[in-house]
Amino acid sequence: MNQYKKVAFYTLGCKLNFSETSTISRNFEEEGYAKVDFNDIPDIFVINTCSVTENADKKCRQIVKKALKINPDAFITMIGCYAQLKPTEIASIPGVDLVLGANEKFNILAHIDELEKNEIARVENVKIKETTDFVPSFSYGDRTRSFLKVQDGCDYFCSFCTIPLARGKSRNASIEETIEEAEKIAGTAIKEIVLTGVNIGDFGQGGEENFFQLVQGLDEVEGIERFRISSIEPNLLSNEIIEFVAKSKRFVPHFHIPLQSGSDELLTKMRRKYLTDLYSDRVNTIKRLMPEACIGVDVIVGFPGETEEEFLKTVHYLNELPISYLHVFTYSERAKTTAKKMADAVPVNIRRERSRQLQILSEKKRRAFYETQLGKTESVLFEAEESGGIMNGFSSNYVKVKTPFNPALINQTVQVKFESIDLEGTVRVELLEQIVVV
Repeated sequence: MNQYKKVAFYTLGCKLNFSETSTISRNFEEEGYAKVDFNDIPDIFVINTCSVTENADKKCRQIVKKALKINPDAFITMIGCYAQLKPTEIASIPGVDLVLGANEKFNILAHIDELEKNEIARVENVKIKETTDFVPSFSYGDRTRSFLKVQDGCDYFCSFCTIPLARGKSRNASIEETIEEAEKIAGTAIKEIVLTGVNIGDFGQGGEENFFQLVQGLDEVEGIERFRISSIEPNLLSNEIIEFVAKSKRFVPHFHIPLQSGSDELLTKMRRKYLTDLYSDRVNTIKRLMPEACIGVDVIVGFPGETEEEFLKTVHYLNELPISYLHVFTYSERAKTTAKKMADAVPVNIRRERSRQLQILSEKKRRAFYETQLGKTESVLFEAEESGGIMNGFSSNYVKVKTPFNPALINQTVQVKFESIDLEGTVRVELLEQIVVV
């Protein structure tokens, strides 16, 4: 009987993967499987893979090896982006029994029958063009926040990216259906929803519904204190969205906007849909309407043709922008991408050094942003994690704070005053409300 079978999950990659893993795990539990931790000798391991992560093949092999050490008889299933892009490669990993592509991962229970180890892994993988369904997903488990998948796939073919090949065309549910998912989350203890997807600003794909309308609809959902927009392309972050968030009841002043390069020449080679002028306009509009807003930036270093001069353009551009932190990605070649065939590859050691320089800039930017917040009051949602008698939380504008552990604060939104920045770059706060255990 299924109720005696134990299943464990391991997720590589992005927030979207985490939301999908969470939904798949709930499907298992509804069928009577017991969800357990990775080390609790499961009968089934489900490993959700990523194609963006460097050394994807190596990481998959390491996790499979670890799973087999825990239970040599376990049935091992690989799903996710890497399973779609390189099914044969993944199937060749010793111990893998089943490989499911993008179209099949949500039907995983239909493919798991006898749970007997296979001599050769079974592969269920159709061409990505045939993957057209949208399966709503949201993460559940972290009491404070949930990642809600509002969109999947991408119609942009940036020259460095394999995601359209791994996830298919841009697609989504209707606004009404998406709001229903948000209302399910609102029925739990969760206080914050993070909107996630591959290209969330493309919601509606130019049809009758669009992302701005979705944001307006979600803003009316009762029972959720905060909505956070995870990552949105600058060309799709319209002024009307920015203006709405500035006045919103529930959307917080935090934006994550991919840039990738401060060189217009490289942005064109990357096939991005904007240049630095538009990007600057979006950032400056946000800061004009929401001076306390936090702005995160994705940037790629070491793209083919990135000379020292082009790299310094990016450094100077980012240095002058009123942004708050960077996510730095070191360019690595991806099969089936245009960039892989480009001339003027940057040596790997130079890529790493440039990445290090931008990591330092990111820390400077984050600290400078935090310093502008000292002495101000904000609402902080505290998390359950406790370490050494300290608990963390995030303000609505994404300042990471810490305070002495108090169980009454877990999953509570509390007004605080930002007091000081510690050696780890976290803000110490004074609580402006008394919270007691009832």
